[in-house]
Amino acid sequence: MPKVKNATISISPLYLLRQIRDVMAQAATAQERLDRVVAIVAAGFASEVCSVYLLRAGDILELYASKGLKESSVHMTRLGVGRGLVGEIAANAEPLNLADASSHPKFEYRPETGEEIYSSFVGVPVLQGGKVIGVLVVQSKLAREYTSDQVEVLQTIAMVLSELAISGQLVDTQELKTATGGLMSQQLMGVRLSSGIAKAQAVLHQPQLVITQYVSADPDHEKERFENALRSLQESFDRYIQTAGLTDEDEQLQIIETYLLFTQDRGWLSRIHEAMASGLTAEAAVRKVQEELHARMSQMASPYIKERIQDLEDLSNRLLQVLLGTETALEVKEMPDTFILVARTLGPADLLDYDHKRIKGLVLEEGSMTSHTAVIARAMDIPAIAKVEKATSIVQAGDLVILDAEGGNVYVRPNDQVEQMLDQSIQQYAQREAQYMALRDVPAVTKDGHSISLNINAGLFVDTASVLQEGVDGIGLYRTELPYMTSDNFPEVEAQRQMYASMYKQLPGKRIIFRSFDIGGDKKVPYLHAGEEENPAMGWRATRIGLEHPGILRKQFRALIMAADGQPLHIMFPFIAQVSELEAVRRIFDQELKDSEVKPSLVKVGIMIEIPSILWQLDEVMQRVDFVSIGSNDLMQFLFACDRGAPHMAGHYDTLSPVMLRVVRDVVNKAKQHNVEVSFCGEMARKPLDALALIGVGVRSISASASAIGPIKAMVRSVSMPELEAYVAYLLESSDPSIRQWLSAYAADHGIVV
Repeated sequence: MPKVKNATISISPLYLLRQIRDVMAQAATAQERLDRVVAIVAAGFASEVCSVYLLRAGDILELYASKGLKESSVHMTRLGVGRGLVGEIAANAEPLNLADASSHPKFEYRPETGEEIYSSFVGVPVLQGGKVIGVLVVQSKLAREYTSDQVEVLQTIAMVLSELAISGQLVDTQELKTATGGLMSQQLMGVRLSSGIAKAQAVLHQPQLVITQYVSADPDHEKERFENALRSLQESFDRYIQTAGLTDEDEQLQIIETYLLFTQDRGWLSRIHEAMASGLTAEAAVRKVQEELHARMSQMASPYIKERIQDLEDLSNRLLQVLLGTETALEVKEMPDTFILVARTLGPADLLDYDHKRIKGLVLEEGSMTSHTAVIARAMDIPAIAKVEKATSIVQAGDLVILDAEGGNVYVRPNDQVEQMLDQSIQQYAQREAQYMALRDVPAVTKDGHSISLNINAGLFVDTASVLQEGVDGIGLYRTELPYMTSDNFPEVEAQRQMYASMYKQLPGKRIIFRSFDIGGDKKVPYLHAGEEENPAMGWRATRIGLEHPGILRKQFRALIMAADGQPLHIMFPFIAQVSELEAVRRIFDQELKDSEVKPSLVKVGIMIEIPSILWQLDEVMQRVDFVSIGSNDLMQFLFACDRGAPHMAGHYDTLSPVMLRVVRDVVNKAKQHNVEVSFCGEMARKPLDALALIGVGVRSISASASAIGPIKAMVRSVSMPELEAYVAYLLESSDPSIRQWLSAYAADHGIVV
């Protein structure tokens, strides 16, 4: 059959929507209004058929109204979510537009409807609160192409129908709650950030604001509501600028001014006014324009455009909050006792806002293994997975989610069979953890008697029991910046002293290596503003900030010295690029030590090896420090010119690159020459196979997340050192990009537990 291109609606979209608005306002039953709407839509689209299917208990879609299909099929035709074209729309929550419906692999012929004579098919989901509760369909005998504008009109009509669908007059509201929300059980895939498996309800980082009323008979009233809300939002921005005392250099001021410019954008405002004129409420109009802009702009590759999408979405959400009179975030009391957090993207400070005792897992659409958010997730010892496409669209608040970070899978609304299978995996994981727990009281010693110092990375969340177990020397990296990120102001000396002193109290006799603050980059704090940086990871952060603002460093050093008070103090400085920086920060520390009335019993000073330039200054560095700690996260991204936070760059290098391992070997050898202790505290060390390679090049002190200690200790106790060192030395002569497969085979052949 020939295809008709660019089919047009027989009447204007605005007139069509006004007709529907008038019908919705009539004093008639819900079924009568629904029957009239499908007749109006069929006529407006110059199509023979318009039908509405609504979700029933058991995830069944029932034909509730139709103009064009056999009358006897209404309330008789039913199909499961995922079955047929209508079920496919419900399962994926996305429109389907076909010129020849019967050629689609999901097409199912239902003889009772008489639809065999129709060729073209366009359908859109009816959504409420982000969940599919029905499907709106238009069909025609002609093989016509429906335009994107026509699909958009259908989506607007579906928004209007959702209000009627959830009224309880068509389908009992309690029955709707028993359905999964129109979405099938789904399996999503991503990249593991932190190991583990968890099962809990989903909480969205930015919960969707639920609109309950879409149609209004008084466009002028809606325009007034919108203008009042917009004015209120603008005034709140102005008040914040005044009360916060922001200057032209403040990044917050630049963001707010961008928002204020958006509120005056003529194109944005005209689209919203046009939607309200068609009969939508102010909040429905804002949501409609928000979704339209996101759909159009998200196709663009420009990072600048993508940032503007986020700005527009944030502004629209703030405006919806004013119109609906609700909060954008869930109150703590409304959250489940335990939950899996789902977000498009999440900064380190955002993650720290959540109760670490209740959050059981993290699912992100964006992110990478070496991002600071991933580092903190591992510090919190929660399973985490990133690069999960459409996670925030598919997962809804309250959905049951099983997160299998080991396999890189997320199971959303799993059916009984899948849930039972995964429950077995959860049980097996618990059994493995129990096996690691059995190693708590044994030291980390190789088969031939070599001791490996195991330490834990910490900051805010300290698993005291893990640190106190046999074979764990203490905290090899205490990230002092994490408490800074939870405060609106820089913590005063006494507040810091109490935090650090509590660590000594919790871990008597254990070594604690405090790293001076590493703020900046993606670990932003509200009281320091670096402005816009093209490469923030290589910009104004860590010791560089401290040297420009020595008062901040002095306060931290003073607090650390006071907290030690007769106990050993181990402190290391991050992000040192040249010896002069080490000397400068050491002078500030030594002056505070000299001026302090209380003294530590012992002082050991070290630096992080994480900037490649320091590799050519190792002799000078080793003469000035007591220990060094290799941080693989930054060191690797600078060595390989791969942004640690860029998901698409995550596979461009391997931690078990001969290049990286040669660097570690050279640092270890240089440290031996100067009798300086060397440890490894990068995230690379948390994997048993990677830790095996580090031991093979001479590393004898490893610091990793608490959950990694058990697997690493099991690996250490299964190793024979001379054979390992000889084999790794042989592998380092390779020009391959990674020795992973060879080392993995070696471990399997020699019974090494990895």
